[in-house]
Parts: sequence; structure tokens; C-alpha cells
Amino acid sequence: MGAAMAERLLDENRSLVVWNRSPGRTEAATARGAVAAASPAALAGMVDIIITILSDAAAIEQVYAEILSADLTGRTVIEMSTVRPEVHVALAARVRAAGGYYVECPVGGTTGPARAGKLLGLAGGEAADLERVRPVLDLLCRRVAHAGPVGSGAALKLAVNLPLLVYYQALGEALTLCQHLGHDPAWLIELLSDTSGAPAMMKTRGPSIALALSGGNPQPPTFDIDLIRKDLRTMVDEAASRGATLPVAARALEVFDGASAAGWGERDATTLPAWWPARNQGPTSA
Repeated sequence: MGAAMAERLLDENRSLVVWNRSPGRTEAATARGAVAAASPAALAGMVDIIITILSDAAAIEQVYAEILSADLTGRTVIEMSTVRPEVHVALAARVRAAGGYYVECPVGGTTGPARAGKLLGLAGGEAADLERVRPVLDLLCRRVAHAGPVGSGAALKLAVNLPLLVYYQALGEALTLCQHLGHDPAWLIELLSDTSGAPAMMKTRGPSIALALSGGNPQPPTFDIDLIRKDLRTMVDEAASRGATLPVAARALEVFDGASAAGWGERDATTLPAWWPARNQGPTSA
């Protein structure tokens, strides 16, 4: 996602300094004129707006241990990772203590919408801080919704993601009921995409799902199964912290844990509907 966002900002002729925990992932951006920073701290000292999107809370802690060693006076951090609200609240306090401003803005969408500037931004923070960076967010997002104070965007992002992630399992179970009919997967997925129960995602990702049902493996992954597991676990933990339960999400997580244990963890999310029917048929290759 970070690389896709960098492409979008470069397309819009924005000056960019980049850093990644996997150095090779900055090569496409630097080939187009972006400057590669030696470290997160070095990057923080070179820009007015710092944008981060990381896989989990542990990665955030690792990267921000360096960013916060820089002088953040007058700089604005936009943190876009999908983590629990408490992570953003704690990090915002640290950024402010270092003299900076903080806006959380986790996003809905994958690499395609990121490259096209069509993400859905779910922002949390002070209104003045959000307005300061809105011109940049408007380049990345088709819509930026101000959810409230820091932590609100994270809560809304978990809510937005939950129905979609559970749907992958629901679709797999639906396919189990009709796989004996022997229909071509592409035809079947197109039909299911045209029903009232289908999310908008089916219109764009249906062909990839059909490919997975035919035994293919869509590459490269844009949102892999292990990241889905992380998000579902985050949702379940957040609900538990509020004295609530998410039984459907928790059961989906158990199933996806099984898919990962079978070697599917690095596969794209669109392969998940193929996991459950294959599991019910017995052993399958990973």
C-alpha cells in the first residue's frame, strides 16, 4: 500500500522522500525521482508531512522509536495503519510531546484504488490538524470522513472491514452448497455478484475469486490472508476490551487460521472462498 500511495503522489508531482523496512520496495519510487532516506529519523527531518502505513502495532513501535528521535516541531504525522484505537491514541500523545501534530487516517481499499487516488479515508484527530493535511489526503482518497478525535478513525476502520472479511468465509460456504453442479467458476461468480447479498467488492475482484476456484493463485497479493487474520484478531480484541463479543468474526478467524496453517497465509484474500470448499473435499495442495 505504501508503494502504491507513493506512485499516486508522484503522479501528482509531489516531492517525496521514502523509506521502507524492506529497502527494495523503494526502488520504483526513487527511479521516478523520490529521494530515499537512510532511516525513519532521517526522513522525519526532511519533510513537513510524514505518512506511515505499517502492518501492525509492533511495526509501528519499531518505526516510531526512530521517528520520535527527530525534531518533529511543526511537522504533521499521518498514520494510516489498521490497528486498535488505543495504539493511535498513545502514539498521538508521543508525537505531540515531540512538537508535532497527529492525524490517524486508516483507509479502505487496496493497491489499485491507492494508485488511482480512490481510497476511503477514515480520519481521527483535531479538525485543524486534518485540514492542514487534507490536500494530501484528497490526492489519495475519493472521500475523507472525519470520524472524530484520535482513535475514532481506527474504530471505524475495524467496523468497515469486518463485514467484508466475514463475507469471504460466507461466500466459501455458499459455494460449498452448489459446487456439485459443476458450473464454470467464472460464470458462477458472475451470477453471485449480481445478487442482493454481494458486496461491491465482487464487481472488481470476482475474476480473481473465479481464478482461485479454478485452481489458480492470483499474484501478487494485494491483501493477504495473514493480514486478514491480523485484522480479525484486532477486531475481536477491541470488542473484548469493551466488554463485547464478535462471534461471527471470531469463528471466521478460526477458519482463516486453518487456511494459514495449511500454507495459504501469503495468498491473496480472493483465494479464501476456495479454501472452505477445498477443505470439505479433503486434503488439497497449498
